[in-house]
Amino acid sequence: MSTYEIQVLDTYENKTYADGMAAALYGVKPPDVNALRPTGEWQCYDIWFKRPLFDESGKMTSPACVTVMVNGVLVQNNVPFDGPTSHKKRRPYQKHADARPLVIQNHNEVVEFRNIWIQPLPDDAILSPAGPVGINQ
Repeated sequence: MSTYEIQVLDTYENKTYADGMAAALYGVKPPDVNALRPTGEWQCYDIWFKRPLFDESGKMTSPACVTVMVNGVLVQNNVPFDGPTSHKKRRPYQKHADARPLVIQNHNEVVEFRNIWIQPLPDDAILSPAGPVGINQ
């Protein structure tokens, strides 16, 4: 949703700060394990994302949550975002549209993507292999 960032950079043998490594919820939580394949091999990310919910006044009533698998390994299990992602600071939730663009960002390295699939699901049907996504589920 161009607001909640999951890292996809190469940190197979490239040390970086924990919540900036591959599969981290950027600035929020590092992955439970580094499941990357060696540099130059294709990586597979499966991401189940539940959008945040807001009431009529704009107050967040349910945070954005995500489950992430990298190369078949569960690395984030139904983790809530504590607001929009940012580097070294916390920004509060602000009401936004229910659907926003997927943004893919690069930091001066050669990056290739293939087979990107996006499947919108109803709020009550966001299931991952680890179970329902969303803290109210």
